[in-house]
Amino acid sequence: MTQYAFAFDSNKCSGCRTCQVLCKETYGLPLDNLYRRVINYQGGSWKQNENGTYVADGMFGYFISMGCNHCDEPACVAQCPTGAMSKDPETGVVTTDHDRCIGCRSCQMACPYHAPAYDEAQHFMTKCDMCAGELGAGSTPLCVRGCRDRALDFGTIEEMRAKYGDGQIETAPLPANMTRPNYILVAHRDAVPTGSTAGAVMDLEEELD
Repeated sequence: MTQYAFAFDSNKCSGCRTCQVLCKETYGLPLDNLYRRVINYQGGSWKQNENGTYVADGMFGYFISMGCNHCDEPACVAQCPTGAMSKDPETGVVTTDHDRCIGCRSCQMACPYHAPAYDEAQHFMTKCDMCAGELGAGSTPLCVRGCRDRALDFGTIEEMRAKYGDGQIETAPLPANMTRPNYILVAHRDAVPTGSTAGAVMDLEEELD
């Protein structure tokens, strides 16, 4: 079996969210439904020195671009009561059969990476399928082609490991590795491990406050 995988180098990512927006616009995704999202993780604070000037105190920040990881042991597939979630034996891509999906959200609750999303209008679950149409045409996923920083890459898991090594998937704010995700994360030089409380996820609203 061929197992396709994403790779992401957090050191290269500027947080422009082109991957996220391109995916959302191309597939016409509804509000609050993302196949790929860019996570902004920040830590540290400002402190006032003896001169009254505020200086950075252990501040750090990095971005992680995250879609479905098409895991070797996908929790969404294991927990789906109708068999709507399945892993393709030829490509390793995890897909959703909308005709079989009853929208119970079991997959959403089971996935440690929160990849499946519920489509309120159509009453079924949706998720990243690695741009199946693009793969079928011999191309690569749109998010990878659109990444201006060249932080995202795509290929077989063997190709990605040969280029980037095993990576470090257990990087905050991501969870512990429980599903063997096919996602090579080259952790940022300032990254902290899974479970760390040194930082917090900042969403767009918080960034604009």
